[in-house]
Amino acid sequence: MKMTSFQMKNRLQKRFANDAYYISFNRDKDTLRIEWKESKRGMTISLPSVIGKFQERGEAALDELEDHVTEALRIMNEEHELAGMEKHIFPVIRSSSFPTETKRGNQLITKDHTAETRIFYALDLGKSYQLIDEDLLAKEGWGKERIDEIASFNVRSLSTEAKKDTVAENDFYFIATQDGYDASRILNEAFLEEMKANTDGDLAVAVPHQDVLILADIRNNTGYDILAQMTMKFFAEGRIPITSLPFIYEDKKLEPIFILAKNRPVKD
Repeated sequence: MKMTSFQMKNRLQKRFANDAYYISFNRDKDTLRIEWKESKRGMTISLPSVIGKFQERGEAALDELEDHVTEALRIMNEEHELAGMEKHIFPVIRSSSFPTETKRGNQLITKDHTAETRIFYALDLGKSYQLIDEDLLAKEGWGKERIDEIASFNVRSLSTEAKKDTVAENDFYFIATQDGYDASRILNEAFLEEMKANTDGDLAVAVPHQDVLILADIRNNTGYDILAQMTMKFFAEGRIPITSLPFIYEDKKLEPIFILAKNRPVKD
């Protein structure tokens, strides 16, 4: 018998019992909100979504939810500084449609990347990170150029060890370390140049979601078809999807491409 929203609400209330939290149930929207009593900052949880995951994975799904929500609430209740945390500042890639301001109306620090993607900047906090906004930057007296320089330096320090698969004479490389910055490695120009120097065909790059970077040495039309299917599959399954369009890397530039079945790519 499927669990009701009211039953799930009771389970979650027990898990998040904390004198510092205020928990409210919205029967009409089928949601549960957990927030700090003092600041009113918090998270809203869709109960049908949680029930679906619970039916599939049981208590493990609720354990994972509890970890994520508790960590998010902890971060919301802290004041963060950039000074002294320079080694923990990284760029993150998001879709060009990703919101450029926080729910509180603060403008996030961004930089143009491609027609499909945009660069944001994150302060790594261990289990999670906080996207850097203009208020935080102003508090430190830093400019956008400084944050970009620091983040660009740090992304070059990340491992670029990749798993390689060869299909129909085309080589595919996957970086999926689950460190939160796999897609960010597309910003490591020295790495892309090294890959370009060692490819026999076209160098294609894809960031279907946050936790993977795909590079491909495409030597025939079949390679383009495989890349298109692969990128779409990863995009559909990703926790934070970015773009289903791969790129051709040439002359130090990334050009989004549409791949037509049995044909070479068409530049966007």
